[in-house]
Amino acid sequence: MSGRVGDLSPKQAELLSEFRERIQDILPALPAHHDHYLLRWLRARDFNVSKSEAMIRKHVEFRRQMKVDSIISDWEPPEVIQKYVSGGMCGYDREGSPVWYDVIGPLDPKGLLLSATKQDYLKTKIRHTEMLHRECRRQSEKLGKNVEAITLIYDCEGLGLKHMWKPAIEAYGEILTMFEENYPEGLKRVFLIKAPKLFPMVYNLIKHFLSEETKQKIVILGGNWQEELQKQVDKDQLPGIYGGSLTDPDGDPRCRTMINYGGPVPKSYYVRDSLKVTYDASVSIGRGSVFDLEYDITVPSSILRWQFASDGADIGFGVFTRSREDDDGDGGRRQVLPSERYNAHLVPEDQSLLCPHPGVYVLRFDNSYSILQSKRVSYSVEVLPPSLGPTPGPAGPHAPRANARLQ
Repeated sequence: MSGRVGDLSPKQAELLSEFRERIQDILPALPAHHDHYLLRWLRARDFNVSKSEAMIRKHVEFRRQMKVDSIISDWEPPEVIQKYVSGGMCGYDREGSPVWYDVIGPLDPKGLLLSATKQDYLKTKIRHTEMLHRECRRQSEKLGKNVEAITLIYDCEGLGLKHMWKPAIEAYGEILTMFEENYPEGLKRVFLIKAPKLFPMVYNLIKHFLSEETKQKIVILGGNWQEELQKQVDKDQLPGIYGGSLTDPDGDPRCRTMINYGGPVPKSYYVRDSLKVTYDASVSIGRGSVFDLEYDITVPSSILRWQFASDGADIGFGVFTRSREDDDGDGGRRQVLPSERYNAHLVPEDQSLLCPHPGVYVLRFDNSYSILQSKRVSYSVEVLPPSLGPTPGPAGPHAPRANARLQ
């Protein structure tokens, strides 16, 4: 049995009654009281009533702390988020569920997190979710059937190293955890389109935030993604840019009045010290000195990622490679990232480097230009290997006509 209204086993029906009885005291604080809604919490915990009760009680506290009931009417995101967080609701799928588009490429995660607090970003996502659930309720009344989940389309074109910035991954992980804990069964299906080769590595960074049920709902579409989307969404509900016929009133196929396409955040929005980063280590680099960190990359196409901040003044930084036989690090070296002076005392630095070939990669903090002042540098460095699991479904205009489901 599916565990949904009209498809309950006798045992499931009994557990639903028990669950309702045990949460009588908090029912007034919930956005809905009907069986459709309560069954979502039971399915999320495999009809374990005690676990479902703990989950929904925690959600009530979440709603109180975040003022969720009034977040649409009484709170608006900061201007920078309204302008530069990409995505939006546009149209309905064939079953009447709202469709939300996340447009990844133009998103500037670093600019956003340097311009607004992570809490504002989290509240924005809560607000979006509540708006979508309100739309589901409207669709339920309009269509005379239960509509409780949305279709999500991720446009991954332009996904790159900037989206793997560690603070952004951590923030996104918090958002995913919030969804999983507070909006169970809110997703019907997630379609990823135009996924680049980098996608499996990005997915490996976030998949541990997702429940197994959510993972099973993620489908990567191949080169025939427009045809596949049209099986889920009628053409008149699908934006022209995604293979449909829906446009804005002025004929814009991107439907910009419904979908925000974001873009680079102007530095005029940046707020100094708005981002706090915890580093793994720190070192004092004497005047006229350099400090090297060496990493032996053994797997081709690994990614080397680093963050650092300096105290009081700028610091030079560059990357080079050397052969494993060269012990002193200066002979036979090859410059990969030219040494430059970074104002890391003002804004924390965060970068990534694709390492196509194995070898010893040396990260050099350079204070040799300073004849008077030593520098303290705090840093974190990690090596991200390529995806070790099976590569998800192909993408791109010339990919085979096949689709894959993430496992």
